[in-house]
Amino acid sequence: MPVPLMRRLFTVDDYYRMAEAGILRHGERVELLEGEIVQMAAIGSRHAGCVNRLNRILVTGVGPEALVTIQNPVRLSDLSEPQPDVAVVRPRPDDYMERHPLPDDVLLVVEVADTSVPVDRERKAPLYATAGIPEYWIVDLPAEVVEVHREPEGGRYRSVTRHGKGERLQLLALPELEMGVEEILG
Repeated sequence: MPVPLMRRLFTVDDYYRMAEAGILRHGERVELLEGEIVQMAAIGSRHAGCVNRLNRILVTGVGPEALVTIQNPVRLSDLSEPQPDVAVVRPRPDDYMERHPLPDDVLLVVEVADTSVPVDRERKAPLYATAGIPEYWIVDLPAEVVEVHREPEGGRYRSVTRHGKGERLQLLALPELEMGVEEILG
């Protein structure tokens, strides 16, 4: 009879203590998902260029209405602190120096996926939905589409649509900000 393996899940506080103790090296590309420390995929030039484009489009578009963060942590729970490629968050006077954004601070999360589409779709989408993140985009570089996930409920998004070149996208929280999919994909 097989013996079930017991997993040790880490909290966000454990995760930071591991970094302070040097167990996690400075600059190591990892994130905490559901208590597990997960290695992040390497960033290729196409991925980096897409993140740069999104940064330029969003910073220009949101102005003082929001803050755009690039590959910074968002604390979803005591067990999850992913580092999305892009997050659009409510402005705070301290620019989040006192703490990382929490779910109520987040207007939009974007993951740019070159090789990580299954992880972003099957593992991260439920995390973001469970936390109540109102809008989550996956920029699927191989398919050249942007998946827009909205209406979080019960650990999933009730609305998932795919948009290709020639289509335009708007943020729920800032509908005056509109962009073409080709502007994102290049």
